[in-house]
Amino acid sequence: MHCQPRRKHEVYIWSKNTQTCLICDEPTETDDSVCNACETELPWLMEHCEVCALPLPLDGLICGQCQRQPPAFTQVIAPWTYSFPVDSLISRFKHQARWPLGRMLGRLLGHHLQHRFDNTALTRPDALLPVPMAAKRLRERGYNQALMLARWLSTDLNIPCDEHVLLRPRETLAQQALDAKTRKRNLLGAFALTADAQVQGRHVALVDDVLTTGATAHSLARLLINAGARQVDVYCVARTPKPGT
Repeated sequence: MHCQPRRKHEVYIWSKNTQTCLICDEPTETDDSVCNACETELPWLMEHCEVCALPLPLDGLICGQCQRQPPAFTQVIAPWTYSFPVDSLISRFKHQARWPLGRMLGRLLGHHLQHRFDNTALTRPDALLPVPMAAKRLRERGYNQALMLARWLSTDLNIPCDEHVLLRPRETLAQQALDAKTRKRNLLGAFALTADAQVQGRHVALVDDVLTTGATAHSLARLLINAGARQVDVYCVARTPKPGT
């Protein structure tokens, strides 16, 4: 059988190919598929709410919504705001199956989290839990982008990914077209735990692509806390700004 490429030729040459930035198509200086210039110019989330990561004028504050109605999750960690070009990269990954873009974002999110683990009080969770997708929508799209991100983060951060804890048994309307109050009503009864889910006393982190109002994250975190989880954090690629800002 000669189906495998010859060790000293094809594989060797392929491994020496120059990596190209997936944003500007220029050669990169790293293995992250993004050049240093493009990474620097990404819309990094700076001052934000200490709980939900909503962009704010000053750092170290808690937004009015989190003060009035504290969410069930402890904190949201997101490197960027949902604006160009991150919004376009996520959309192409999510809706056009541009998986290399998702892998690039996932790796950069992993770098951001590792930096926080090493240099701040952020503690590593016991497990990563991808936000589940309803069966019908999963069949239509063919993949769950949150699950893909969670698996990549699991590999990069050496944190277990437990994809058999959360279920989405009820189909709901797409959250993107709904306002904050309707989003909360839309999610009533949308999520459940698997029969053998083990969350008692555990610190877990939900993984998703974008956090908008936080309604999905709050519903899932409340479900997990009610089942005995010690702490629920949220890791996502981007956080949307407040409408009108």
